[in-house]
Amino acid sequence: MSRRRSAWVPSPDQMRHWPAASGNRINGLGEAQPRRPTVVYWQLPPESIPHGPLQSYFYARTANQDPAVVEARRERQQALDLPLAPVAATRVVEDAAAWSAALAVAARAAGADDAGVTAMRAEYVFAGHAVPAQPWLIVLALAHDYPALAAAPSSRTLVEITRQYARGIRSAKALANWIRARGWDAQPFGGPMSGSFLMIPPAIEAGLGELGKHGSLIHRRFGANFRLACVLTDLPLQPSRRDVFGGDDFCAHCRVCADACPPEAIAPDKQLVRGERRWYVDFDKCLPYFNESHGCAICLAVCPFSRPEIGPRLVDKLALRRSRG
Repeated sequence: MSRRRSAWVPSPDQMRHWPAASGNRINGLGEAQPRRPTVVYWQLPPESIPHGPLQSYFYARTANQDPAVVEARRERQQALDLPLAPVAATRVVEDAAAWSAALAVAARAAGADDAGVTAMRAEYVFAGHAVPAQPWLIVLALAHDYPALAAAPSSRTLVEITRQYARGIRSAKALANWIRARGWDAQPFGGPMSGSFLMIPPAIEAGLGELGKHGSLIHRRFGANFRLACVLTDLPLQPSRRDVFGGDDFCAHCRVCADACPPEAIAPDKQLVRGERRWYVDFDKCLPYFNESHGCAICLAVCPFSRPEIGPRLVDKLALRRSRG
């Protein structure tokens, strides 16, 4: 049963920026036919999308609330400005198995907490963007400091998330430079700006977790307490396996994130989105609260899998349950 609470109402100041277009419609909620996704948020320049004025509103609103936020954003910009090494003229040749083994070590050395590999697919790429020529996506996971995430919604949490985005960009660039030094192409990407493709679907295929009811990934070690970055490359690699540990089944019977969501944006059941039935968060309910509450992250913080003392035990219990049939 949902807890009783007063309905949250967004400020008139924010709503005067609200576009006529529904974010749910842009995302393809209720559509029975598959199609490529459409950018809805986190895009540069923001004026290129209907919800861009809200994106600008969020950045302006949080720009001077806390000096630590300003510093974290400066750190992220510094990471974006780091140079990318040229591709070496001499190409090192190894087979895919050898490269995959070396890559696992290199990703950790570059600063990632976990990494996986999957093939690039056109279905990940936003409509209107060319499908990248590089055949492989290396997806990186960067874990948050849990006490900072648990403070959500707060500027402390926003600072931590921004710093992990910066760490993801640095790690992706370091790994890309490692690949480029060996004569192969590599292009790094980090959040929160969307770029030309989605990150969560390839992260699932790369073995970094299962989609949770809160619309974010659940990793078997980090829960929902992490960020993503990635590297596109033509380096010969082997794909990782999906990691199915029971998170999806658990979410079907758990209401913790849904009950904790102030704007009541988290649906109790899966919904049809661009031809796929999956977990989906109501964009038009979530975004206003997100914009007025330091980027929120309540759902990630309260997710049982995110709590270090609970998440690993849950994974073990689910594994035991699955072994017993």
